[in-house]
Amino acid sequence: MKTYFLTVFSQKGENLLDDTIEAQNDEEASKIGKERLAEHGYQESTHRCVSPDGRLVLFHR
Repeated sequence: MKTYFLTVFSQKGENLLDDTIEAQNDEEASKIGKERLAEHGYQESTHRCVSPDGRLVLFHR
């Protein structure tokens, strides 16, 4: 399992959510990230999910 990092920002640049995701691969991390965003109602907020080696897996601005 790899640890991915999910972060959500407000329009003012404040962190709204900092979360970690355990997933086998980028595709699974993206799916879990989208589910967590939906749980908190942050689908349309600026967010990113980053892989352990720094690649963007999920991004919305």
